Amino acid sequence: MPAAAPVALLIEDEIQMRRFLRAALQSHEYQLVEATTAREGLAQAAGRNPDVILLDLGLPDGDGIDLTRRIREWSQVPIIVLSARGREEDKVAALDAGADDYLTKPFGVGELLARLRVALRHATAADSEPMFRLDGLRVDFEHRRVFVDDMEVHLTPTEYKLLGVLIRHAGKVLTHRQLLKEVWGPNAVEHTHYVRVYMTQLRRKLESDATRPKYLLTEPGVGYRLRPE
Repeated sequence: MPAAAPVALLIEDEIQMRRFLRAALQSHEYQLVEATTAREGLAQAAGRNPDVILLDLGLPDGDGIDLTRRIREWSQVPIIVLSARGREEDKVAALDAGADDYLTKPFGVGELLARLRVALRHATAADSEPMFRLDGLRVDFEHRRVFVDDMEVHLTPTEYKLLGVLIRHAGKVLTHRQLLKEVWGPNAVEHTHYVRVYMTQLRRKLESDATRPKYLLTEPGVGYRLRPE
């Protein structure tokens, strides 16, 4: 296996799921490290320096959300939660704790690989890229200008800041709370209507059909994500 193959740490206690993921990842040239408990997973995360973590929430010695918080105290490694818990509250809790993405079991190999690619791309992307392009959307960060199909679009400072946060985390689901904290500050985290109002305004300016957006996607009950490239 090539030395440059990304290292994926799988923290999962279910035997059949580990077999499924082992076959899927190793056949696509990932190096796989496995752990079956939260304690072992934390040790492997610290000792093996993985490129991405796949984390089950229901572990025998602890909860995956608590483990996510502990890892986030010292690492920004991408964390993709894999869980049978499909409730919106669980997704929001995991994402607010610092997870980058959330896949509800059962899921297909194709979807998992796509989410892994997004997570790894985001982890290696330079934050200082002067230009962002996605289809007809173009953002010139150096001059703070936004274009749609080569026509300049004028955004308010708050709209521009919101778009910038979504671009910086392109492909990652951001909860209402995360967006409020980054755009409006920690004192605004309870004002979820701010996000809805400004997202509506952004869609009217950037989308050809605001009711069927192709850039600014809604994750119902959770938050929003900018479609990855």
